[in-house]
Amino acid sequence: MSNYTIPGLSEGDGKQLVDLLQERLTAYNDLHLILKHAHWNVVGRSFIGVHEMIDPQVDLVRGFADDVAERIAALGGSAIGTPASHVEGREPLEYPVNRGTTTQHLTALNKVYDQVVADVRAAIEAAGKVDPVTEDLLTGQSFELEKFQWFVRAHLEDGQGNIDSENA
Repeated sequence: MSNYTIPGLSEGDGKQLVDLLQERLTAYNDLHLILKHAHWNVVGRSFIGVHEMIDPQVDLVRGFADDVAERIAALGGSAIGTPASHVEGREPLEYPVNRGTTTQHLTALNKVYDQVVADVRAAIEAAGKVDPVTEDLLTGQSFELEKFQWFVRAHLEDGQGNIDSENA
């Protein structure tokens, strides 16, 4: 980390934000790979709709990673995006489906988004105690992630508003 951060923040607060954002960067890199994996391996009913629904989200999440990496740099940190950063000292996002039906992939993506959205919301809360700009960045990203999860859930929902992830 550099010996500076954004004016108005202490170096300690800058370091705290860099660490928080590095977690988001790595998760976004995991997520865009998972999304692309699902895009390549989805089959069955509504294939084309699901296949085409995923690609814009891949691009959006890749953009989130770029925004987070640039914020890390602005805070005086170094954004770590190498493949090794995805395994050292952390558990990557899990994704159990290879070739599978639209329902299998959407059910798995729903579970991944449960984790990602919860983690982003926790990061928003932590950032809000230190820096409203970082909080705002993450809030905008959470909005888009939550909207995509709504798209996923709309495919899984029955006519009564229930999502039966266990039997999907």
